[in-house]
Amino acid sequence: MALISMHDITLAFGGPPIFAGIDLQIEAGDRLCLLGRNGTGKSTLLKLIAGEIPPESGEFHKSQGLRVALVSQEVPKEVSGSVFDVVASGMGNATSLLAEYHRVALDLEIEGSTELLERLTELQHELENCGGWQLHQEVERILNRLSLEADAEFSSLSGGTKRRVLLARALVATPDILLLDEPTNHLDIDTILWLEDFLLKSETAILFVTHDRAFVRKLANRVAEIDRGRIYSFDCGYDQFVERREALLEAEVSRQALFDKKLAQEEAWIRQGIKARRTRNEGRVRALKSLREERRQRRERIGTAKIQLQEADRSGAIVAELEDVSFSFGNLAIVRNFSTTIMRGDKIGIIGPNGSGKTTLLRLLLGDLQPETGAIRLGTRREVLYFDQLREQLDLDKTVQENVGEGNDTITVNGRQRHVIGYLQDFLFTPERARTPVRILSGGERNRLLLAKLFTRPSNVLVMDEPTNDLDAETLDLLEELLMEYTGTLLLVSHDREFLNNVVASTIVLAGNGVVREFVGGYDDWLRQAAAESNPTPAAAKPAQPKPKPQQDRPRKLSFKEERELEALPDKIASLEQEQEALHARLADPDFYRNAGAGVVEINARLAEIEAELETLLIRWEELEGIKL
Repeated sequence: MALISMHDITLAFGGPPIFAGIDLQIEAGDRLCLLGRNGTGKSTLLKLIAGEIPPESGEFHKSQGLRVALVSQEVPKEVSGSVFDVVASGMGNATSLLAEYHRVALDLEIEGSTELLERLTELQHELENCGGWQLHQEVERILNRLSLEADAEFSSLSGGTKRRVLLARALVATPDILLLDEPTNHLDIDTILWLEDFLLKSETAILFVTHDRAFVRKLANRVAEIDRGRIYSFDCGYDQFVERREALLEAEVSRQALFDKKLAQEEAWIRQGIKARRTRNEGRVRALKSLREERRQRRERIGTAKIQLQEADRSGAIVAELEDVSFSFGNLAIVRNFSTTIMRGDKIGIIGPNGSGKTTLLRLLLGDLQPETGAIRLGTRREVLYFDQLREQLDLDKTVQENVGEGNDTITVNGRQRHVIGYLQDFLFTPERARTPVRILSGGERNRLLLAKLFTRPSNVLVMDEPTNDLDAETLDLLEELLMEYTGTLLLVSHDREFLNNVVASTIVLAGNGVVREFVGGYDDWLRQAAAESNPTPAAAKPAQPKPKPQQDRPRKLSFKEERELEALPDKIASLEQEQEALHARLADPDFYRNAGAGVVEINARLAEIEAELETLLIRWEELEGIKL
């Protein structure tokens, strides 16, 4: 018997119906991923199943005594108390005993009174009698795994940490159905891997909404999609779902093309006038009216966002260079003796546990923070755009249009004036939605709005801190393609493993305690290289190693002269690039050609010389850096 059964469910909030007669069943053992574009009703369906909102019509059945736990994107305002109390509140009958035991134990550490000791002993016996100790251990295990401080006050936590607390509360409740709305948001990769493993081993039925394709592939044994008020369920994994959905969409396009062709033919016939009004043709007229009504009620698929990046003039060849950089907050080391060079056009992923200092490293690379030791040299002509994962660049009280236009009705995009409303439609904001306050937007809509706001400005260095949170699959694919084609420099902080694999060419990993390493490739490449380092080939399988070479044959260090040469190279390269840019500007000036004479030939010859010199200097720079490493 199904745990939950829905038949012909309808729901609307004043506009087109969110659910126009949907059917869905959830069985024991299901790990059902719910997909759909932003705004199609995924979160609404989770709330409906959790009993937070009722359907307008249709049949909704739950098995008797069914326990449902929901972890939503929004943090409920009524939640309060310590982290331990909030998490333990998901345990049911033992909740109050656990919470009191935790408080008394804390007070006893501070005061040490006899009364507190006696009360603690009483609580221990009560917990033993109701099996509360096992529950207590489970709470502590979940808190440790999600890196949560039991004594912290819930109201003082950041939004991301609050969501982790609510996730912990749902996990310890052992519900029959666990509803998760974007569970990987604000989790680091280690915690996501743990959550995957935890949910795979769990016997709980799961219905989850996520944009994380690697998470879906690992976890889902069923996939459903909400599209234009309907829900389509597939008993398969994610990759098979993608293939089947594409086949369905192609069939739909073919059907609609045939329908539109027939409608056009009937419209042409009705315009013939009196011939169409004869009695024997009244049935055909009624059929035409039916076709018109069917066409009127057709809901078109939501379009694809038309995101475009404006690229500024090229930055200098070196974007940032760090040499033996160290930085810490108090006793917490973020970076220790880290050296790297970021070149123009590099696409670098930055990963690490929450709190390891990924954002701090970004600020060092951008020059917003100064190192405690070591040196940072920033490149020339950098035009930086920064995507902030907390979306603090958005004013929640202003409308979507006001956030992008900043008081103007038009903006300049790629040298062309555009109306703000038209520009926002490229990011899937209707004129009505563009005039609404940002405060009421969903998480995915806010992410799209921040992209729209940022991309009104040109850049040659793009810094993106968790840009994939809440984005639907189509917008995520488009952003991925856009970043792959971006010719500037990209610094990307993300927990989305597939996004990293597809976009970045190298990865900086913060392992904690100030340890920072660089690896070639994306997330999977880092895993392979790290595994190879931790599991070297056994000595028996290795070929015989030659004896150590004499000291003079070992890799040498840079000489004093080569050190000075290496230090001077960035300035030489920057100077040549400035000259190159100035010459290109002269050639682009129409007035120059009036009296240029042989000047055009001379400039072109000089440009060829500069290009050759730059190539030689860059090769030499790589050679010296190789010796230095």
